Amino acid sequence: MKIKYLVQRALKMNYRAMLEKISSIHKKTGRSRWAVFRDMKDCAVKYGAGYMDYDLFEMYNLTPEQRDTYLTRGRNNEIVAKYNDRAHMDELGDKIRFNTRFSSFLHREWVPVTGDNREEVLAFLERNPVFMAKPSQGSCGWGIEKLKTGDFPSLEALYAHLVRRAPRLELEEVIVQHPAVAAIYPGSINTVRMVTIRGKSGKAYLVTAMFRIGNGKFVDNFNSGGMVAPMDPETGTVIDRALDKQKNLYASHPATGAQIKGFTFPDWNRARALVMEAAQVVPEVGYVGWDVCFTPEGPCLVEGNQFPGHDIYQLPVHTPDKIGIMPRFRAIEAEEAGRPGG
Repeated sequence: MKIKYLVQRALKMNYRAMLEKISSIHKKTGRSRWAVFRDMKDCAVKYGAGYMDYDLFEMYNLTPEQRDTYLTRGRNNEIVAKYNDRAHMDELGDKIRFNTRFSSFLHREWVPVTGDNREEVLAFLERNPVFMAKPSQGSCGWGIEKLKTGDFPSLEALYAHLVRRAPRLELEEVIVQHPAVAAIYPGSINTVRMVTIRGKSGKAYLVTAMFRIGNGKFVDNFNSGGMVAPMDPETGTVIDRALDKQKNLYASHPATGAQIKGFTFPDWNRARALVMEAAQVVPEVGYVGWDVCFTPEGPCLVEGNQFPGHDIYQLPVHTPDKIGIMPRFRAIEAEEAGRPGG
């Protein structure tokens, strides 16, 4: 598996970008480019870390023992392959299928745009003068629009616009988030990424939780201008500052001044119970990153990611002890090995 993955990565690699990373690390550390390259290669073979992981996690500053604690891209792929059956991945990856299967976890109105359900869509638009339009496929907030019916000459004109954007488009009622969460940044729905593993025994485990916060846009995604801050998954408390893609740190939000570090989410035990229950809905997809929103009525699911990322959970600024997230996965593996069915 590892050899096949390394060969595939080598064939697809952007060698110019890799050389740029090597030069950048050479300037930071003073090590020769050849030494950096050899160390990169060793990390790829031993830990499944590509040049992006090597740079992002600052592996050039880690001991072999510390490096082995990081969830790299290669290792993440292996966990996905172990727990997620490809034949069922679209149950979560396709938003229309996800909303249908997880409807009881959404707590909001939604409708697909199929081209042959005009009356249903028009009725939704009548009830929701502001709504979200989302492509059924996509990630990182790509293609999502926040639309207002008042910005179009008529509902018919808006419907025509939506049909042109179809196929595979779905509309959702705008979520009203809990006032305590909105106070941090009201311009987006600020979600918590909660990662679960459903073991072969059937038990679900909460691996980690990260607070995702918008900053200037209506999406909170880290790769689309948002910020991330680590949380204690047991208590729902934010335990460090927020970081954006440009590596700026924020103890409080730059737009509102609201404190980020130390914030504790309302209804955290209900959120934990929500994802534990959701983890049982499609048992063939056992490794999921759930995006959870907190509303005045309680937590709800925004979406489930059947290919959870690996980068935001162990950024260097959030891991001063230089220990990544792999020990949590290994602890789950050890517990599963000792459980009936494990």
